[in-house]
Amino acid sequence: MQAFLEKWSDASLTSLGFFWMAFWAFVLGYIISSCIQVFVTRERMKLAMGKAGARSVALATFFGFISSSCSFAALSTSKSLFKKGAGLVPSLAFLLASTNLVIELGILIAVFLSWQFVVGEYVGGVLLILLMWLAVKLTLPKSLEEEARNNIADEGDEGEVANWKKLITSLDGWRRVARQYFMEWGMVWRDVTFGFTIAGIISAFVPRAFFTTLFVGAGGESDPAFWQVLLQSLIGPVAAFFTFIGSMGNIPLASLLLANGVSFAGIMAFIFSDLVVFPVLRINAKYYGWKMAMYILAVFLVVLVTASLLLHYGFAALSLLPEGGSRESVEPAERFKFDYTFFLNLVFLAISVGLGWLKKTGQPMDHDHSDTSLGDRLLTWLAYASFVWLAGGLCVGLIPR
Repeated sequence: MQAFLEKWSDASLTSLGFFWMAFWAFVLGYIISSCIQVFVTRERMKLAMGKAGARSVALATFFGFISSSCSFAALSTSKSLFKKGAGLVPSLAFLLASTNLVIELGILIAVFLSWQFVVGEYVGGVLLILLMWLAVKLTLPKSLEEEARNNIADEGDEGEVANWKKLITSLDGWRRVARQYFMEWGMVWRDVTFGFTIAGIISAFVPRAFFTTLFVGAGGESDPAFWQVLLQSLIGPVAAFFTFIGSMGNIPLASLLLANGVSFAGIMAFIFSDLVVFPVLRINAKYYGWKMAMYILAVFLVVLVTASLLLHYGFAALSLLPEGGSRESVEPAERFKFDYTFFLNLVFLAISVGLGWLKKTGQPMDHDHSDTSLGDRLLTWLAYASFVWLAGGLCVGLIPR
């Protein structure tokens, strides 16, 4: 019983620690998304990223890089781009860039892994975008994209902006941003709550060795055969599905895989897989419909496995594959230390409070976001149960041992 209570406390602290690490990125991503929806007109978006040309994809990649969003916030921004008239390829390029080509992720990889993984993350991020572009160009049915646009058009909009320069300097414009910001949170809070709670539970209760046994050929004395590297690259997304904590939270677990001899391709596939898990699939389905969501999932799976294999054998050809070694995991309480994350969270918490004040002073939204489907109602109750679990774990942690 004592061991269970200790793990319960660790699970709750881990879940909250993961969210604490990502909070400022959530806020930043939703602010960017809200500003796009309020200030960017459909005509301007079509002009910049309406077609899947080199310029539009490059712009989307650059904007994704500077946004540095977590998965959930990047999904919202990518949806905003698509809704405003951007092509599917630039929208997905933004999504891939904002979850892979990010500075803070590279820093975390350097701390937990090695420089080869940092290079692999950035080179692989570009590879993901190029491979996705090719895959969509060869396989996307025009009717599917049109159907997705029709689905997302039903979400509701405040209308086209006649004069965005005037609106961006007005109080009413920023009230619209505030309303949109909290509407974005309202769409994903259940997925975020339940997803991070499950991540903490798995991290605390499931033996870490369990994940390494999934990767056939890991820890062997000889180099794994091609079929083993391929299988590890396929298992990477499966492991990420059951440990979903976003790309930032996955890095400590990736270091565990390295320490247990998982191949470079398997680890990179694991890191790249933050966009092929169920919460992301569900949000995409809410945005675009299930057909497009499943299509995006299939494309991402194919390109991340392909990119991981190309990185593995490219590094092998240059004799740059990293060697496995022991890495220390981050203790739950360590995620709350006074570092740049603490101060960024304070800044973005203050911004959220300010947006809350603006929303309160403006006109209420007309959109109805009440739960209508069985899945929505079930996820709502799971989110409430998650709050109870987290609160209980924190209380258990206060009991003297």
